[in-house]
Amino acid sequence: MTRPKSDRVIDARGLEPPEPFVLTMDALDRLPKGEKLLLLLYREPYPLYKALGNNGFCHEVEHAADGTVEILIWHASA
Repeated sequence: MTRPKSDRVIDARGLEPPEPFVLTMDALDRLPKGEKLLLLLYREPYPLYKALGNNGFCHEVEHAADGTVEILIWHASA
């Protein structure tokens, strides 16, 4: 990633499941419409993707050269 995509970042690369999921869902509960959350992990969080769709969020995924999975999340209605 060449520039920040979000002011809100959860770097969960060193955390074990389900902690990244729990932290992300808690942060999304407080995420204002129009803002985005960037989640950094070392693996694809497939259960999270389903939860995002079920809770009205969209996401984009990029894979960085260092192996980081960068997930940008926002309200679908924003």
